[in-house]
Amino acid sequence: MIFLQNIVGIFSEHGLAFLKATWTTIAITAISLLFALIIGLIFASFKISSNKILNWIADIYIGVIRGTPLIVQIMFLYYGLANIINLDSFTAGALALGVHSGAYIAEIFRGSVQSIDRGQMEAARSLGMPYSLAMRRIIFPQAFKRSIPSLANQFIIGLKDSSLVAYIAVTDLYNTALGVQGENYMPFETYFVVGIYYLIIVLIFTWIAKRLEQKMDVSKPKEVSIA
Repeated sequence: MIFLQNIVGIFSEHGLAFLKATWTTIAITAISLLFALIIGLIFASFKISSNKILNWIADIYIGVIRGTPLIVQIMFLYYGLANIINLDSFTAGALALGVHSGAYIAEIFRGSVQSIDRGQMEAARSLGMPYSLAMRRIIFPQAFKRSIPSLANQFIIGLKDSSLVAYIAVTDLYNTALGVQGENYMPFETYFVVGIYYLIIVLIFTWIAKRLEQKMDVSKPKEVSIA
């Protein structure tokens, strides 16, 4: 009973602060995903290119990002870029999350492109279509469709990873929870509440992703390994 009373008290007293923090979390996740999609598309193109130098560049980027902790990347970009250009914590956090997710999205796109039957490219080239045009009009649209389930999963991972930007003073859900539990000395109840907010966001996005899959008729997509 006391636990429920504490939960209700946190909602009633700090509900507005958590709501504002929710929008911050959604915004930084969405912006970072946009960065990640652009970065992922570029490096996926490098990965499937016949140019060995581009392959090498993509391998180094993906290897470094997947081989180092996200919190280290956030701190490195935030404090490293601060010596070069003036970036606020929100922008630096979104950029760091985008760079991190971009490595995984690059592998998702790469796997999706390579899952397309090679005969389609050969047919397009036999009709006189340039390679770049065939990729844009034939290969990439199908690859993107197949990658939707994996992209949705990566978005959810990015949403949860966004809690780490609290350590560079972004007022997201986790940062707000840190402040609230410091005031009320009820860490268990406070983190229970913030967990509910994260769960609601994930459930809403999962529903949207499933509707998008149904609308685009994504049926039994091939698994794409990003490990």
